Amino acid sequence: MSSFEQRITSYIEDIDHYLLSKLPINESPPANLHKAMHYSVMNGGKRIRPLLTFASAESLEIDPKILMPAAASIELLHCFSLVHDDLPCMDDDDLRRGRPSTHKEFGEATAVLAADALLSLSFEILASDLSFGATATNNASLIALISSATGSKGITGGQQLDLNAEEKIISQSELEHIYRQKTGKLLRACVLAPTCFINISLEQMSALEVYIDSIGLAFQIRDDILEAEGSTEIIGKSSKSDIHQGKATFPKIFGLDESKKRILELLALAQNQISVFGERAHPLQYMAESIINREF
Repeated sequence: MSSFEQRITSYIEDIDHYLLSKLPINESPPANLHKAMHYSVMNGGKRIRPLLTFASAESLEIDPKILMPAAASIELLHCFSLVHDDLPCMDDDDLRRGRPSTHKEFGEATAVLAADALLSLSFEILASDLSFGATATNNASLIALISSATGSKGITGGQQLDLNAEEKIISQSELEHIYRQKTGKLLRACVLAPTCFINISLEQMSALEVYIDSIGLAFQIRDDILEAEGSTEIIGKSSKSDIHQGKATFPKIFGLDESKKRILELLALAQNQISVFGERAHPLQYMAESIINREF
């Protein structure tokens, strides 16, 4: 077991503790809104995005603790996007991580407001928390990076493109563009967040960019495969819902075998790129393999 792998449990405990410290108290008014926020965040998520942020920090030899606010901010944005994605007007999913989706538990209106509040809290944390050693300049750079992953050129735009592609047969390049927007951009923010604290070479920056572009695509293709092959009990959400809604997915358009082949190509490309970091690349290598081999 690698040293990074040994620290994963501790990292997850740390990020969960930090998130709890920043979320509003459950019973404080408006209690139903605050309960919905807690429900949407503290729900057994794998914390892949914070772990990817910490892995990048380790590979760049930065103290991961200084990235705690950024990692939490990104996780809150991820949770915000999931609440919106599950709404009846979007992907219409009743389950998330093995539990009723936020809108099924609290109603659609409160779910929308809870997601909006998580979005606001995410940037409040970035703008105000200097307790881990970040400077205002660092945080300004983080805000620029992370906000660019969230709007019309990131996950929000990606969701719109995803909706636009329903019931259509699109090209591989068109589908991968959607994946880069709705999934890859926020993962990119995870990997590049440490570069807001140090200067790295153009070669290293290029390696990180290609690495996360490849892993972002592989992440979403793996999601598609799990949805096509998995059961609701294992993946924690409604299986085959994308098929029923006519979503454009890699397995639907290119088949499962081609999808699995594409993932392996992307993994090889990612691993080749980060070899520039030598032995320090291991945390990023571990995260890449974990992402494409996950079962839920």
